[in-house]
Amino acid sequence: MRAGPERRVWARAAIIAVVALGGGCGHLSGLHWPWHHKPAAPPPPVHELDIGGAPGADSYPQYWKRNTLVVDLSAAASTGAITLKPVAGTSWPVRIALRVTPGSISVLEVRAAQRVILPVSTSAGKPIDLELAPGVYTPQTPDIRVSWGPSTAVP
Repeated sequence: MRAGPERRVWARAAIIAVVALGGGCGHLSGLHWPWHHKPAAPPPPVHELDIGGAPGADSYPQYWKRNTLVVDLSAAASTGAITLKPVAGTSWPVRIALRVTPGSISVLEVRAAQRVILPVSTSAGKPIDLELAPGVYTPQTPDIRVSWGPSTAVP
């Protein structure tokens, strides 16, 4: 039994379609697929606290994460210190968190109305947010001093 001309036309059309679709797969990434979602955009930086201390200390970004102000120390050196103060004419945010990268900082010391030592995991990982407990600072606290380093550096 010989394949008729109609069958050959369909076979050639199928081969051309497969080649065309196979070659165009790289161009299909611009299509919107229902199961593909863009990653969330990073939060916009804000300026709620004045950061002083070591040179370049004002380069630590601040972000709002819901109702918590996050001071991002994830790019900080293994030892250092900063002082946080509310911007003139404002008050302290209700919640403050410090973002650190485990493995690069061993311990954080926070001095305000209370002194708190926050140990950080020694195994490397993604940055984590360490929220300051209520009472560590009060509305009357003039500044918050934060220092970090290896676990032996903080008494």
